[in-house]
Amino acid sequence: MSANRGYHHGDLRAALISASFEVLAECGLQRFSVAAVARRLGVSSAAPYRHFPDRGHLLSAVSAAAARDLRTAIVAAADDAGIDPADRLAAAAGAYVRYVARTGAGLQVIYAPELYPLADDERREHTRALMTTMLDLASATGTTSYADAVLLVEAMIAVAHGYTTLWSDGFFSRNDIGAGQIAARAVEAARMVLTTPETGCSNQIVQID
Repeated sequence: MSANRGYHHGDLRAALISASFEVLAECGLQRFSVAAVARRLGVSSAAPYRHFPDRGHLLSAVSAAAARDLRTAIVAAADDAGIDPADRLAAAAGAYVRYVARTGAGLQVIYAPELYPLADDERREHTRALMTTMLDLASATGTTSYADAVLLVEAMIAVAHGYTTLWSDGFFSRNDIGAGQIAARAVEAARMVLTTPETGCSNQIVQID
């Protein structure tokens, strides 16, 4: 359902957040604006400011919702992957691709630098929970320190975000590859990072220097 059709009087704040995802998916972060969201809903340009004083505060609410929903998607994908820790972490890469392909709200939105100065406890709660979940998945693979877990999370993010960016930039358009296939490729690429080529052992981690 589009934000326009889903908007009901009295629930403008929720509708603005929902419409923001549609604008992000179509236009990206750089072209995201409060005015574009208002046009999507068919409300006056002044209406959003009754709920959000500026672009940053609207984007912060979107960031909180995106972090919450992405974490939910990652947890579900990890659980579906089974009990092997490497499979569970690699599944997070696929969950990320599918989520960003659907919403346009990747980590560049969730952790947008412009949001750091804003005092938004809800956003901080959800963004921290998202990263904690990723670190927990990484630690379960057998990393020996917190620093190694952080590096492993960075590698998973690089794989997932890289595939998402290539897909959104049209790199795969000639082969008509959909988001589901790109998500599967991201999982396989993440699995390669997690597996030593010589042994194929699923719980042995490649050292990232």
